Amino acid sequence: MGFLSVIIAAACGFGFGAFWYMSLSKPWMRAVGIETREDGKPIGNGSSLPYLLATIAMLLVAGMMRHTFVLSGIDTPGKGLLSGLGIGLFFISPWIMINNAYGMRPFMLTLIDSGYATFGCGLIGLVLTLL
Repeated sequence: MGFLSVIIAAACGFGFGAFWYMSLSKPWMRAVGIETREDGKPIGNGSSLPYLLATIAMLLVAGMMRHTFVLSGIDTPGKGLLSGLGIGLFFISPWIMINNAYGMRPFMLTLIDSGYATFGCGLIGLVLTLL
């Protein structure tokens, strides 16, 4: 059941990311510096590589979170949600902030990406403890 819960939690994290970035696509593209056409769609080749890498990353995050939860005795939905939020906010978000600061990226990018990391990890933690 552990492997299946990791896959489901990763899928939920991926799906939440799709919702998050579709909702914030315009400010995210401005912050990243992606040029858009007149219809607001990005100019580019539309590679599927970012989606493949995101899928692998979600599996790795969900798998490590499950491992950490088992070792730490995090076994209720409340603990899973809170722990996931903590991982996103206090582990992943500072790293995003450092990378964006050195890259001289707009702080809005840090807020958008860190929001996804925080709430996405919270959702993954919740799902892991529900299954």
